[in-house]
Amino acid sequence: MAKYAFFLGCIAPLRYPGVEKSTRDVCTKLGIELVDLKDASCCPAPGVIRAFSKETWIAAAARNLALAEKEGLDILTICNGCYGSLFDAAHELHEDPELLARVNKILAEIGMEYKGTTKVRHFAEVIYRDIGLEKVKEAVTKPLDYQVAAFYGCHFLKPSKIKSLDDPENPRMLDDLIEAVGAKSMPRRQKLMCCGAGGGLRSAFGETAMKFTKENLDNIKESGAQYIIDVCPFCHLQFDQGQKELGYSIPVLHLAQLYGVAMGMDAKDLGLSAHATPVKL
Repeated sequence: MAKYAFFLGCIAPLRYPGVEKSTRDVCTKLGIELVDLKDASCCPAPGVIRAFSKETWIAAAARNLALAEKEGLDILTICNGCYGSLFDAAHELHEDPELLARVNKILAEIGMEYKGTTKVRHFAEVIYRDIGLEKVKEAVTKPLDYQVAAFYGCHFLKPSKIKSLDDPENPRMLDDLIEAVGAKSMPRRQKLMCCGAGGGLRSAFGETAMKFTKENLDNIKESGAQYIIDVCPFCHLQFDQGQKELGYSIPVLHLAQLYGVAMGMDAKDLGLSAHATPVKL
């Protein structure tokens, strides 16, 4: 059984606990053991913290990486922002011994050290690369005939040169993961456009953020999609809450929730009551 330190992030446990519950149950069904990463902090959010102080960002990220390293486990995250922040930090610290030494001087103040060995994985990537689509299909008890919009988000695929997950301009990974449960990923315009929440845009320039969200929703609606499927609680929040403000009503599900539906979970365990945009299965 594959075993990972489960990095929850901030938004899923605080705003969408059903994403966490779905992830735990789906991972169990697929043979993935999740170990809670005790005392973890915010990743921290790169678009906010790193923009003001790179030293603060990478030291905080290194602390999270060190917690997983102490357990002898790699990290699994369900959020693109957390994935981007922790992956980037791990890469920089692995490639730059002098930076690692400077960060360890900071960590030493709280009795910690990071040796640079932790790998950071995304839930979707682990399922696609390690578990495989065939095992997903075998776990499906309720094939879904949904027409959906696959939403990759900004930090899942990029920076593509160091992640090497998929073609960053024409990806198929999430589409394939969705279609493994019987759903159809609908083609649409501007498929890789930002949701509007990235890089602190939602907080600093709310009106501009909502323009991004509206354009995405218009393209999704035009495609005929019945649901939006994301792999990031922050994108999830932007679409779920944004639709309420913009007057749209396309249900939003994290990939783990979609898998939960296909694997027999009920609405309560999926946490659908926490969604601002109603989800009817």
